[in-house]
Amino acid sequence: MPFVAITSAALLLTACGSGDPGGTDASGVAAKSDEVPTTDVVSAVRKDDAAAKLLPAGTTGLTVAVSVGGTPPGTTYLADGTTLTGQDVDFTKAVARVLGIKLKIEQASFEAILPALDSGKYDFGASNFGVTDERRKTIDFVTYVNDGQGFATRKDSKLGKITDLRQLCGLNVATGAGTTFEATLEAGKHVCSDAGKKAYQVQTYAEPSAIWSSLQQGRSDVVMSTINGLRYAVAHQQGLKFLNEYHRLDVGFAFKKGTKLAPAFQAAVNRLLSDGSYDRILRKWGTTGSAIKESRISPPELKD
Repeated sequence: MPFVAITSAALLLTACGSGDPGGTDASGVAAKSDEVPTTDVVSAVRKDDAAAKLLPAGTTGLTVAVSVGGTPPGTTYLADGTTLTGQDVDFTKAVARVLGIKLKIEQASFEAILPALDSGKYDFGASNFGVTDERRKTIDFVTYVNDGQGFATRKDSKLGKITDLRQLCGLNVATGAGTTFEATLEAGKHVCSDAGKKAYQVQTYAEPSAIWSSLQQGRSDVVMSTINGLRYAVAHQQGLKFLNEYHRLDVGFAFKKGTKLAPAFQAAVNRLLSDGSYDRILRKWGTTGSAIKESRISPPELKD
């Protein structure tokens, strides 16, 4: 797919890959740009009575909030424009089958999901939520993959591996609204003024396609996003280069603080890990570099 022709439709018809952690290639991508991974990795998953017994009494169904952004392996639509697909969707449906519960899937903007959990509007969220110490103050997590933060830019850029935010001073940095990337960038802005340099500008967008258009048209100098999403973009869009992984993060299902659902979800993820379903989901989406060994409940933020 040419870099100059990034459209919403094209983004909806693609799949993500992670490649070798720490590298700049994308050898682990799941599909070519004109293919959609449609392998059924969920229907064979069976209920696990031991995990199901950990659910609060009377739990037969749950409402999950997802953000449909259009960038694989995150939640997107299949070609029919109505069927949701993506790594988070597969993991959510697989866990529901292990627990023997029905799912009601509701769409919401990424930045609106976590605040809505406390009110009970949703039972949990599944949109590649990174586990950070700040979020753990108000949210409980059950981990299911490891992804993180990285950078990408145009091939003609002189930017190299970014290990210090001071390398961004004076630049325009595009990222998603309400994400850990925005929080990291805003919290680190002072490093430029501390060094006597011009601060970088954080440009936030609700739609991933707008992020790439901003970079394409020169309004932004660099993009900060998920490692897996960036690797996919580099593999399928001309004129891009992946710079580096910046900070790894565990990713988990998100719940309101003090939830009683966490032990059941943890047991369900661990069941998927043991029966091979977990590996099949990651291989479908080309994200085997994001595998975890076991699910944990609200672990401390990973430190580099």
